[in-house]
Amino acid sequence: MNAALAALKRVCLIGSGNWGSAIAKIVGLNVMNQPDVFEKEVLMYVYEEIIDGAKLTDIINLEHENVKYLPDIKISPNVIAVPDVVQACTNADILIFVLPHQFVKETCEKMASAVKPGALGLSLIKGFVLTEGEGIQLVSNIIKNTLDIETAVLMGANLATEVASEMFCETTIACHNPEYHGILSKLFQTPYFRVKVIENVAGVEACGALKNVVGIGAGIVDGLGFGDNTKAAVIRLGLMEMMKFTKVFLESDDISVFFESCGIADLVATCHGGRNRLLGEAVVKSMKYICHSSYFEPFCLSRLFSAAAFSYNHSSRHMMFQVLYSHHMAKNSCLVFTYFIYE
Repeated sequence: MNAALAALKRVCLIGSGNWGSAIAKIVGLNVMNQPDVFEKEVLMYVYEEIIDGAKLTDIINLEHENVKYLPDIKISPNVIAVPDVVQACTNADILIFVLPHQFVKETCEKMASAVKPGALGLSLIKGFVLTEGEGIQLVSNIIKNTLDIETAVLMGANLATEVASEMFCETTIACHNPEYHGILSKLFQTPYFRVKVIENVAGVEACGALKNVVGIGAGIVDGLGFGDNTKAAVIRLGLMEMMKFTKVFLESDDISVFFESCGIADLVATCHGGRNRLLGEAVVKSMKYICHSSYFEPFCLSRLFSAAAFSYNHSSRHMMFQVLYSHHMAKNSCLVFTYFIYE
């Protein structure tokens, strides 16, 4: 191991929402318990808000709890909330990104002048970024290209409230450089948070984004009152599409990633809990129009999903994921969920 890797590592967190606060609990304790590996203090960037007349950063630093986004869960006192992202990232060796994907580019641009050369980024952000002219991009690539640092990812069946409550789960970390695998395991591994580190960054990150689409479909199944058989079919077909997506768009034939926590485990968890499943169910049960017009236009619902409905041609393959929803005035609603795979 080179001298840079052997030195004590300074860790910072960029983001402090529900998932960010849950991971701060893990990181804070692991850093504090390994003084031969990490510097004790962990700075956490918090978007400043006023809660009952007090600053959220002050509340976190005094009560060691994010009362807005993760109430009743204590964060170790070595995690220090700061409202300035530049202050949070200065001199950090490992930068953990846990913020909404739409703010990644802007936040990284603010950080660019302060980020330490040779630092390691780690994205816990599930989703793709849609950009003008360049289409769908991986969040890790935006971080990597904007800050000029290697960027790993962490994805898995990790519902934040369950992780914060120390219910056993697994997660997958992907990093191209195997020299970082050991220190990443030390930073996140706990008796209830089992870590496996692999190298397929794009595959792991794609799983974290694509499973959300299937989760919406599972919620639609729940909203219609269909049973476990239907949901199982949606999960299986969704997994097949995830595999084909990565093969076509990421040119990856590595299917082993789908059998890690970031793959089938996260897919199953998402299809039984989480916000995307709730969204799909709410769309059906709300009985509200999805479009502004009186009659539903095909693929209007897909705009709500962002990248949830797509079609592509590649060699002899054509795949389409299509959701159609029609609302017959006040009488009833009918949803047709169709999935086509053509060879």
